Amino acid sequence: MIDPVRKQAFKRRVYEWADKLDVQVVWLGVRTMRNKWASCSTQGHLNFSSDLLDLRQELWDYVIVHELLHFFVPNHGKLWKSLMRAHLGDYEAYEAELRAK
Repeated sequence: MIDPVRKQAFKRRVYEWADKLDVQVVWLGVRTMRNKWASCSTQGHLNFSSDLLDLRQELWDYVIVHELLHFFVPNHGKLWKSLMRAHLGDYEAYEAELRAK
């Protein structure tokens, strides 16, 4: 069952990052996802896995920033990596931690 308090805290965090990165979020959902942590569409729709709610905030931030940056950079190339590093520092450590889950 999804904890509504934790879900609201997560959504607030998404909107904080969206403001910081100047991204217009049209729709935001937190739901069960089988194969990934999150997804986004070019129309401004964001979906996040409810499994994230059980993780620490630094991992939330990694997934949130990862998705929001795709509104500017649609791939994981040099520019995307540079922006991830600029906002999160050693983001690869968070990435590795998530892969292990």
